[in-house]
Amino acid sequence: MSATNVVTAFILAVFSYMLINNVVLTRFYGICPYLGVSTKVKSSVGMGVAVVFVICLAALVCYPIYHFVLIPAGLGFLDTIVYILVIASLVQLVGLFIKKYSPSLYKSLGIYLPLITTNCAVLGVVQENNALDFGMSMANALGTSLGFLVMIVLFSTIRERLNAYDAPKNWKGLPIALITAAIMAMAIMGLTGMIA
Repeated sequence: MSATNVVTAFILAVFSYMLINNVVLTRFYGICPYLGVSTKVKSSVGMGVAVVFVICLAALVCYPIYHFVLIPAGLGFLDTIVYILVIASLVQLVGLFIKKYSPSLYKSLGIYLPLITTNCAVLGVVQENNALDFGMSMANALGTSLGFLVMIVLFSTIRERLNAYDAPKNWKGLPIALITAAIMAMAIMGLTGMIA
């Protein structure tokens, strides 16, 4: 396969994981931070960037651990425990970095930052990568994490606009957010089959 074909396949895979197989809106992973942090654009961007960093680095670290340590040692069944330990360590590093350089963002993320450790989007990507080659596993990590970032930022901008409008009391807050998320999911699912 030529270098051009490899790059094209990588880019198509990234866009496929980012839009068509979006982790939040088609697989419904990572809903907790998606709904909890998306009330303000600034906190959504911070959470999205943190998730991008954690997913990409976790995929980069966990892939060789699984294929070159756990499988040769016959310990493939320990993958979930090892992945959670790696992800928890990365989340701690991200938390320390954000706390030092942006205390206001750290405060606005609140409990959702440590919850990245148990975010099923992060763990799901790392476990999916067991069946992929290294290049496609990196495309999966990059595309999935960028898809999370794009969707949480879009969702937060919509929610900020909705909060400015005078809606019936029963619809304010989470009810209208869930309806908005459902409409976004239907729009994304309409892209299914676009990239073969």
